[in-house]
Amino acid sequence: MKVAFIGLGVMGYPMAGHLQKAGHQVCVYNRTADKAIAWCDRYGGKSVNTPALAASHAEVVFVCVGNDDDLRSVVLGQEGILAGMPANSVLVDHTTVSAHVSEEVAEIAAKQQVHFLDAPVSGGQQGAERGALTVMVGGEADIFNRIESVIYCYARAVRHMGPVGAGQKTKMVNQICIAGLVQGLAEGLHFAKASGLDPEAVVDVISKGAAQSWQMDNRHKSMLAGDYNHGFAVDWMRKDLSIVLDEARQNGAHLPVTALVDQFYAAVQQIGGSRWDTSSLLALLEISAQVKKD
Repeated sequence: MKVAFIGLGVMGYPMAGHLQKAGHQVCVYNRTADKAIAWCDRYGGKSVNTPALAASHAEVVFVCVGNDDDLRSVVLGQEGILAGMPANSVLVDHTTVSAHVSEEVAEIAAKQQVHFLDAPVSGGQQGAERGALTVMVGGEADIFNRIESVIYCYARAVRHMGPVGAGQKTKMVNQICIAGLVQGLAEGLHFAKASGLDPEAVVDVISKGAAQSWQMDNRHKSMLAGDYNHGFAVDWMRKDLSIVLDEARQNGAHLPVTALVDQFYAAVQQIGGSRWDTSSLLALLEISAQVKKD
């Protein structure tokens, strides 16, 4: 298919690469043009200077940018995606944004006879590079069915969740669960060390039982090493959790643990960990414990 990919960050760069390697004709746009040029040097395809140009001949346009405002900036306006998309084409947004922005963009797109799917992803940079993301999709089922196989170029699991906005709300559930899991793992490792146990031995045995999780399997070693340069940054997690908590205020959900972990991440930011990955909750516990000792 003729596709466009808008946004070549740590996620979008490899995702677009998987599309090109699968045989699709990929045109890319990135706000920093040098990155788009580097992508073309590595994968082939072509780059252009505006989102509208990238979208102008595409059957499907994929977007993966930062937040609500970033999405609006690349989709709307004279040089935005919708200024170039042909009728009956499909706009797929992989950005994690608020559900109401997805609904807003879908409504504007429909006026131009463009179909819209909100399709946030989980799996982080490693999942994107391996082509093993999980994708949660909201929108019309027949449009999802039309392009599902294309999304599988960089995903291991893709599921239609309901109307526009359902994908984003499912991603919110994902982030709620991750926040609690990472805090629990951080506290467990911290407790093991404080108790004089061998943390590796502890993880080896408890990971065979009900405590096992992806976070434990993939992050405990780097956490114990004090290495927080892997995966999803604290700044981005706080952005996602702000979306979650705002949605909870609207739908009446009670999320005390999520709200608490959000404040822990705020404290990580305050100690200079904005760009650390989300497992850095352990660093906060260790620093707090040291302060108490001193």
